[in-house]
Amino acid sequence: MGDEVSSAPGSMRGGKVDQNQPGGVRERPPPKRWPEPRGHRLASRRGREDVAARNAGAGGAVSSRAEPSRAEPSRAGAGWRERRRVGSRRPILRGGRFAPGGMAGAVKVLTTLRNHWKKTTFGVCLLSWGGNWLYGKHCDNLLRRAACQEAQAFGNQLIPSSMPLKKATVFLNPAACKGKARNLFEKNAAPILHLSGLDVTVVKTDYEGQAKKLLELMENTDLIIIAGGDGTVQEVITGLLRRADEAVFSKIPIGFIPLGKTCTLSHTLYPESTNQVQHITNATLAILKGETVPLDVLQIKGEKEQPVFAVTGLRWGSYRDAGVKVSKYWYLGPLKTKAAHFFSTFKEWPQKHQAALMYLGPTERPPEEPEEKSSRPPLYVRLYRRLWLYWSSPLKEIPQEVTPEDWEELKLSTIELSIATRNRQLDLTRTEDFMDICIEADTVSKGQFVNRGSQKMHDPHMCSEGSQCIQASRCILQLPEGTEGSFGIDNEEYEAMPVEVKLLPRKLRFFCDPRMREQMLRAAVQ
Repeated sequence: MGDEVSSAPGSMRGGKVDQNQPGGVRERPPPKRWPEPRGHRLASRRGREDVAARNAGAGGAVSSRAEPSRAEPSRAGAGWRERRRVGSRRPILRGGRFAPGGMAGAVKVLTTLRNHWKKTTFGVCLLSWGGNWLYGKHCDNLLRRAACQEAQAFGNQLIPSSMPLKKATVFLNPAACKGKARNLFEKNAAPILHLSGLDVTVVKTDYEGQAKKLLELMENTDLIIIAGGDGTVQEVITGLLRRADEAVFSKIPIGFIPLGKTCTLSHTLYPESTNQVQHITNATLAILKGETVPLDVLQIKGEKEQPVFAVTGLRWGSYRDAGVKVSKYWYLGPLKTKAAHFFSTFKEWPQKHQAALMYLGPTERPPEEPEEKSSRPPLYVRLYRRLWLYWSSPLKEIPQEVTPEDWEELKLSTIELSIATRNRQLDLTRTEDFMDICIEADTVSKGQFVNRGSQKMHDPHMCSEGSQCIQASRCILQLPEGTEGSFGIDNEEYEAMPVEVKLLPRKLRFFCDPRMREQMLRAAVQ
């Protein structure tokens, strides 16, 4: 019975059967031996080779268990031979001292970098970009710190106890610069204003046109600060000059902190800077320094609507329409401007705009009014004047001769019409007040249209070769019925309609950098 069981298939699993013992008792299987790691076997073999080599060199008998030694270079050879101890991987010199292992590691690293050159190139570029980004952030922090220290010097100045703090009202457009204006203001401008000792009130606009309504409800303030772009400036000054008491509020100095995508006015008020943080801090510090310059304002009035005010100008034509569409071709990179003007020529060519223009010539600049008001006369003087006016007979009014206005009329056909102030090339010593009217020729080729359109993206109111330039203090633009299109007033879009444009010379005072004011005065003298 036991023999049958032992010979059955699968009966040998787990050990072998002893046939001499009754019942076929199985023997206990030998314990399993796990294989030694490869490194141990290699170290043991090398150790045996080293022992065999030493015995052979000493003339002794080689152990029967040692494997035959391999050929070994002579000890008398130059340099050092590499041999390893049992379980060691560090090379040693011939005299028994260890060799530096850093050289082998450096060679290994360089070999790996060479073999994976694509990953290496990508890693180097990524590290370079990251280092440059961190360095830029560090430089921005240094600029902010220096500006705050300069602002703190203004805040530490002593003032009489009876003198109240100056009130500054900030109109902030958070949607400017693609929604980054709020963060830019709080990081770069707000700390400077608070350290300077001003009583700052920040008013944030929620929708387009809200600043005009807020200006109607604004109480008296010492400073008005505009934080945004060209659109925010246009809204604030429009709301300011629409007030019933605009004669009083127009004398309040205005500060401009450039936070928008387009900030045309900043080129006049502040030095050029490629660093946005430095540009913002310079503009904020210029408000604290107190230097101001007078700027002209355009009053643009339609047939039915309330007037709109602008500090840059008005544009109407094909260059403006093509410039609005540049952002649609963002995927073309630096070619998007030329592409927008090139594709606009496919719709209609030549693109002519018909209109009638009436205008008046320049006017003489009146003398500047003194900034400081004369002191109030004593009480008895004021009483005497009132009694004298009450008892004296009324004076007869002498009719003044009204000189007829010399209007000039012009029929025009143009590819674009622009009406701009002289704020871009500000001259503090000129004797006449006027605005520039540029009538672009309508006989340009498509290539010239594309090239000039690219130039007008940098300077929208430039007057190119072959254009007609007119200096006027007031003009009326008549458009044919059914005219389509839009006006660009300070880079804000308005419906095209017949309008009257009037120049308000030196209407508002804006804070500017003292260096820019000195530069204007030197240019006027030369």
